[in-house]
Amino acid sequence: MVATLILPGLNGSAEGHWQRHWARDKTSAAIVRQASWSRPVLEHWLAALERELERVEEAWLVTHSLGCLLAANLADHPAARHVKGAFLVAPCDLDRTERLHPGAIDFGTMPTKALPFPSFVVGSRDDPYMDFVELRHHAARWDSELHDLGHAGHINIASGFGRWEQGFQLFSAFTKGVEDRQFRRARPPLHDVLCGAMP
Repeated sequence: MVATLILPGLNGSAEGHWQRHWARDKTSAAIVRQASWSRPVLEHWLAALERELERVEEAWLVTHSLGCLLAANLADHPAARHVKGAFLVAPCDLDRTERLHPGAIDFGTMPTKALPFPSFVVGSRDDPYMDFVELRHHAARWDSELHDLGHAGHINIASGFGRWEQGFQLFSAFTKGVEDRQFRRARPPLHDVLCGAMP
């Protein structure tokens, strides 16, 4: 079974957050623990994620806010080969996050490289952590599909998102789409099958 690794953002995902619900509801899911949720350091968070990816061998990533940037920073790392796909919800802009939480994060610069695994971004038009126009640019750089959720804030508890069943449906559709595409690529062309069956 493919694991589902859940990557919260700054300060973790509090009880009642949709990531917490999904971690309980999905038997294959687990939250990737970090040494410090309140003082994120990219190097430390990345090391924790890479350890988990090596342990499970293949995983879907379900990310929120700063967790999206953590996933995007895998682009140049060997551990990316273990990622089957990434579901990126409400990615944050580092400059905006720094203004809202001065001195709290040490996460380098915004990742800009295309992701080497399938990815699906869910964004909001009134997210205080990311301008929607900028989000479009980032999704394009990451080679990610972008879903516009409308005016949904930061897609967290404060903006009214608890279990977020619509989000789980989006995630399920994304994973099914990835698996269907991989199956079609792995299946030999019909012509080859027919020719191989001929005496």
